[in-house]
Parts: sequence; C-alpha cells; structure tokens
Amino acid sequence: MYQKLLIILYLPILLLSSCMSEKKPKPVIAVQDNSCCQPDVTSRFMVVSDTTIIKPQPAGTEGMIFIKGGTFNMGADNNQARADEYPKHPVKVHSFWIDEHEVTNAQFNLFVEETGYITVAEKNVDWNILKKQLPPGTPKPHDSLLVAGSMVFTPPTGAVPLNDYSQWWKWTTGACWKHPSGPGSSIEGLENHPVVHICYNDALAYCKWAGKRLPTEAEWEYAARGGLENNIYPWGDEHIESGYPKANSWQGSFPNLNTQKDGFYTTAPVKTYAANGYGLYDMGGNVWEWTADWYDKDYYSTLPANKVTTNPKGPKKSDGGDNAFEDRKTIRGGSFLCNDSYCSSYRVAARMPGEIYTGMSHTGFRCVKDVQEEP
Repeated sequence: MYQKLLIILYLPILLLSSCMSEKKPKPVIAVQDNSCCQPDVTSRFMVVSDTTIIKPQPAGTEGMIFIKGGTFNMGADNNQARADEYPKHPVKVHSFWIDEHEVTNAQFNLFVEETGYITVAEKNVDWNILKKQLPPGTPKPHDSLLVAGSMVFTPPTGAVPLNDYSQWWKWTTGACWKHPSGPGSSIEGLENHPVVHICYNDALAYCKWAGKRLPTEAEWEYAARGGLENNIYPWGDEHIESGYPKANSWQGSFPNLNTQKDGFYTTAPVKTYAANGYGLYDMGGNVWEWTADWYDKDYYSTLPANKVTTNPKGPKKSDGGDNAFEDRKTIRGGSFLCNDSYCSSYRVAARMPGEIYTGMSHTGFRCVKDVQEEP
C-alpha cells in the first residue's frame, strides 16, 4: 500500500529513495478487485472541512424526483459481480427525493459564490499530517511538491498492463473542480457537466448548503434500478455496447483508445442519455457518486439473507482496506472510464471504496432529501 501511495502521489515528479530509484525497475502494482476504477490513494489531510459557516438555503424539491419507498433485492446480479456485491439480500427503503442528475459545475459554482467554500483539492498538502500515514523515516518531499492538486486521468500512448493504474492516473498540481485537467483548463462550456475533483467532505458541504444529504447505498441502488427487478443496468439487461449509447463509458481499448461511440471522451453533459424508469439520469457511467455509507467489502455478509433489512445505513466504520489510516465511503455508478475489460461499474449493484479526502477527475455526487409529506 505504501509503495502504491508513493508511486501514485509522487510519480513522476518525485523519487523517494526509500522505495525506488532510477536504476530500479518500476514495480507492478496489483489492483484489488474492489478498486479497479478507483486508485487506492491515501489521504493528504485527515482533517474535516469546516462547514460551520455554511448556512443552508431554503430547500425545495425542484430538479428532484420523488422515489416511493419499497422493498428490493440488493446486490449482485450477473457474473461480472465482485465479491463485495454478495450475498444478495432483501432491503426496504422509505420514500425520499433524489436529484434527477449529478450536481453540475454551474450548481457547484453557485454554492462556492454564495459561501466562499474552498475544496480540498484547492488546499496545499500538510506534510505533518501526511507523514503519519507513511512508514517512519519516509523523507519529506520538497515544499514545491506539497501544493494543491488532484488526481487526473492521463491516458498512456499505447496499451499497458491493467494491473498498474499509475500508467493512467497522474497527480496534477493545480487540478481542481475549476480546472479539471489542471492549470490551463477550465469549466467554461462545461457548466452542464457534472462537477468533479469533489471529495466526500466537499459533497457534504454542498449538501448542507442545499438543505439535502447524500444517499445511503440502499437508497442509491433502489433509485438506480428504476423500478425494475434484478436488472443489471439502470436501463435493464441489454449490454451497454448493444444498440444506441445508454451511458457515458469507455469504448475501445482501455486505457489508451476510446472510440467515443457515446460521443464523449471524458464527462458528458447531464441528461445526455435516456433516464431510467424513475426519470433519473446517469445512474450508470459519467462520474462516480459519493454515498453516505462507510465502505466495508464484507458488509453485505453481516445482513440477513432471508429477512428484510429496513433502511440500512452501512457499517459503523470503514474497513480501511490495505491501509489502517484510510477512511473510505462507498461510491456508486461508475464513470466515463468504465469498460467491461477493466471495470463494469455502470452496473446497478457495483460498489467501490472512495478515500474520503481524495477527489479525482471522475468523481462527483448527487443529493437526496427526506420526505416530509408524500406527494
């Protein structure tokens, strides 16, 4: 894990003598089944963003869809399912409202203008905090490297082993929601695209301002299924590559060749593809979405398989993965990088761990709101 962190966070601009040198071959990084689309990157901050100054605005339900509560079977649906999607189990959720699409750049920009909020990706790295997550004696990098930035998808020029995600993820100084590809990029013309480089606490801050919250995993999956039963995708069971484009995903050879059959290389404007049965857009593909639940790969096995669980809220804490320092929430829905050869997480049952202080160029969110009176 530590070697993986140093490569992901510092390569190619930093060589740490404790783990590598120019004369040593680049190590192969094993990708765990539960992190195939989400690099396992240790937090840079380990602090909670200050949201006390954020005043909630009057919260209505404009742009939201009412989801009437019900019971469904949650979890794995086909042979692409990973171990953390088993066992399938019955769940009941109460009624709720959910955003019809992912939070856009325009919506997030309004939030920032009204609150002055600064995202985690816009803050410099605190070495005193980061070093606590590394082996004793790890040398401190130069201060010029401990500057604000985020993880940006940077495709290789040719085919590479799919077990080494340092080949396509690059730590990019200056990358943030306003500059999704790094310095020189902007969101001009992308106002209706989902906001990215959003960590969990950034999403919480927006939710507080909007008078909403993040969905639980159960709410998210129930909504994603769109009223269908045991469906593989938000639109049903037809394979994502069959017929017309159904979601923003990766077509071609990942990670170096995207044919853009769906019309987009990275993010797509929200509502580009058909909604699911509940009228929700991009419940598969486009960007990963934060949920409120801690991630534990074995959580489903703690729930009864023959008894309905009502409104599950997830495990009490994160399992931490390979690093005891990590706090991980569950992300859902997949992204524009998902491809069957590597990550088929546009499936409604797919789930991944997201380190809560790490934003990336394929991670955003949508909000939900509790029901006061059912319409």
